[in-house]
Amino acid sequence: MSKWIGVTVVAGAVAVTALGCAQQPSATAAGVENRSYRVTPASVTVRAGIITGEVTEMKVTEMVEQGSDRVVSPAKLTGTLRLKNTSANQTVHLVGGKILYIDGQGQPIKLEAARTEPTLKFATYGSERLDPGQEATESLDVEFPAAALKLKKLREIRLDLAYIPSAYREETVNFTVSISTGK
Repeated sequence: MSKWIGVTVVAGAVAVTALGCAQQPSATAAGVENRSYRVTPASVTVRAGIITGEVTEMKVTEMVEQGSDRVVSPAKLTGTLRLKNTSANQTVHLVGGKILYIDGQGQPIKLEAARTEPTLKFATYGSERLDPGQEATESLDVEFPAAALKLKKLREIRLDLAYIPSAYREETVNFTVSISTGK
């Protein structure tokens, strides 16, 4: 049985005021520049049931043509997601996650046509299973809606995590043995 747990990653603090005012262009090729937008705060603590963690180093980047500001490569949200199983007796199987961008009225901001919904897959071997106290780290590199770059459009980012908890037990088994010389 899977549980979808919604995690509000950034509530109110990811105001696009910070995004719109914090452009940091840098040249990457002749005629094309990489525009970075800071996300404020750049790191947040998250909690979803028995999973806690942190999203760090968040920023939005897009590539635009110099002079015309034509978008060459659409905006992406990048960062690092660290998760920890805080349960004392349950293993967690991380199934996946979905990211939603929420506007000032609490409504999801849609991605442009032909862009992939921002999802997380825990594909690194071993990171999809967290025993009690164990941690996993995943890189974020997901689509970001162009509409969210507008001043005061984005209010929060929501991360929906899907995981399956299961009982975790350690048992000790003793058995009697004896050693004899070989014949």
